[in-house]
Amino acid sequence: MFEVVKLPTKTLRERSVEVDPKEVTTPEFQAYLDELIETMFAEDGVGIASPQIGRNIRAIVVNYGKHGPDCYINPVMTKASETKVSSEEGCLSVYNEDGTTKIWGEVERHRKITVKALNRLGREVTLELRDFPAIVMQHEIDHLDGILFVDKAKDTHTHDHGHSH
Repeated sequence: MFEVVKLPTKTLRERSVEVDPKEVTTPEFQAYLDELIETMFAEDGVGIASPQIGRNIRAIVVNYGKHGPDCYINPVMTKASETKVSSEEGCLSVYNEDGTTKIWGEVERHRKITVKALNRLGREVTLELRDFPAIVMQHEIDHLDGILFVDKAKDTHTHDHGHSH
């Protein structure tokens, strides 16, 4: 299992580099994805991005469906609805100053999005997402660009509940 890094760790504020598509199906990269999944579950998250474990590569895991976690490599949002939705978000990497309590905040995001990415088999996939899955995906893609939910939150507060990304 990886250790999840917290602010002010540098990797959380840096843009991640693309993964070579030929690397995706290697045993080493598959083991990396498995460990990323394990880390997300251990931290009770619904998503995790590579910068959150100190690696600036464009790979994420999301777990918003009934069929288990999905890994996406080099995800790009190609379409977004004008309609937006507000929801409370938290993050595995964002805590208060003494590092003991998660910070939460109200964030406005696109209600529907289209994303192109490679799946863990190295195949290109196009995802049409709406509502909660779209919110999770936008949160994780932001991580790959060095953007955190607190950068977009209307207000932030501390209290521990729910799942984090």
